[in-house]
Amino acid sequence: MTITPNQQETEHGIVSLPISETSQEFNWRNCWYPVTFIQDLPINRPYSFSLYDESLVLFKNQDGKLGCLTDICPHRAARLSDGQIIDGKIECLYHGWQFGTDGQCLHIPQLPNDAKIPNNACVKSFPVVERQGIVWMWAGEAETANEEIIPLVPELNNPDVVCKDYIRDLPYDQTYFIENVIDPAHVYISHDGLLGKRADAQPLDIEVVESSLAGIRGRWRVTRKPNLPWMVLDFIAPNLIIYKFSNVSNEAQKRLGGTVLYSLPLSRNKCRILLRNYSNSFPWQVKLMPDWLDHITVRNKILEGDLQLVVQQKRQIERLQKNLKDVYLPLKTSDTLVIEYRKWLDKFAKDLPFYQGYASAKNLSESEITQNSLLLDRYSQHTLICHDCNRAYQTTSLVKQILVGIAIALAALAILTDDSWISPVAVAAALSALALAFAADKLKTKFERFYTRHE
Repeated sequence: MTITPNQQETEHGIVSLPISETSQEFNWRNCWYPVTFIQDLPINRPYSFSLYDESLVLFKNQDGKLGCLTDICPHRAARLSDGQIIDGKIECLYHGWQFGTDGQCLHIPQLPNDAKIPNNACVKSFPVVERQGIVWMWAGEAETANEEIIPLVPELNNPDVVCKDYIRDLPYDQTYFIENVIDPAHVYISHDGLLGKRADAQPLDIEVVESSLAGIRGRWRVTRKPNLPWMVLDFIAPNLIIYKFSNVSNEAQKRLGGTVLYSLPLSRNKCRILLRNYSNSFPWQVKLMPDWLDHITVRNKILEGDLQLVVQQKRQIERLQKNLKDVYLPLKTSDTLVIEYRKWLDKFAKDLPFYQGYASAKNLSESEITQNSLLLDRYSQHTLICHDCNRAYQTTSLVKQILVGIAIALAALAILTDDSWISPVAVAAALSALALAFAADKLKTKFERFYTRHE
């Protein structure tokens, strides 16, 4: 399923999905996966990630070309992502073997000058491209890679559209994330005060418009105000959710806006999300707000609002060792899209390395019990992989250290000086520096500490 600018609208103002079903199984290899936003990709060091538990590494050569390799050195199985970039080549830090973006070994320090590099001293490579500010990798064979099927969002090509991006690693698998974000009913309760209000919880009109191998199209609206436009969402298999309002007038068509949620299945108990809000009519405050400030005040709180709930939900289901149809008690007025997605997995996802459908499952193992200190670790889940937040975190830490040093120096000056007016001034300045250091420390914890609704 690919969204293109040339698709026609239906009578409901919903873009029609292209359907081509020559198989009843989704080929997870022959599609593109979103790895990271381009601004979050380090310039001069390897970038590790995984796809369905397969370890991979990204890097750029001297010309800025992206390369994606299996994260294992053919010499002695060390991780290439623990290495470094030397002259545009990724170097294994164990013995210095170097590889190009195509996976070919280009240098072995221990090999005599007149010796030829062995043909099997290479690493499997995968096609990788950058589109709409996102790094995409093709999981199949290189000769089958088709850039035309990258699920691009036409509105993002509009020069008037502004994007607000956010990346996060979540401690549960991709299917639970998709289930969560196509469930509009939970917003009023789980995200009370952030995205919704508990008082607005109500039965919803929910419809499945289309469901096929390519994905699912659904729409929903509140029943208390039936005159409001439908909220339309697309699940584009295997990793994209798009939310937007259906167009109801020519004026509405001039106002673009929506939420795009990309996801990457890292492992059985971990997925990565790339969240993008876009609009051509953001208020000026939103446009001017630094991304790191938006993340620590809004985005992190939203994602953390129900993170523990989903983790415990997954554990409960695994502990029961039952299919979801024997565990869930779904309501038509809240869970229609959730059940449709799980049934989609039953019907089409048998080729996936692992999945949890509605009446079936594959290769699932009970989650390891993760300590809360790791489960609630905002730093490793977000700050470490977000360029803006990581830079702000490092700057804040440095400022704190400098202020503490200044406070100590001023306190020492106040103690050692005999001047009657320098001493009180130094004490006052030292106290001011300590107060600023305390404020910097409070800001620093915003990049580390998990949000709870009881704080």
